[in-house]
Amino acid sequence: MLWLFSDLLSRPFESWIVPFLGFFLLPWTTLAYVVMWSTSDGVVGFEWFVVVLAFLFDLGSYAQGGRRRTAQS
Repeated sequence: MLWLFSDLLSRPFESWIVPFLGFFLLPWTTLAYVVMWSTSDGVVGFEWFVVVLAFLFDLGSYAQGGRRRTAQS
């Protein structure tokens, strides 16, 4: 909904391809980066911690999906 009805995702990025790919491949990381970027003019200091935490959450969800796939086999 955020991507379709707002320009919030396009503000921190120069082109449309980076948020498009990020939205589908690393959604929590992209969303955290956009939110942290919109709180100030860029991502600095503690804001990077939030982005890295979202990245770890994305990686964890991919690992969990892989673990479930191999458990079902």
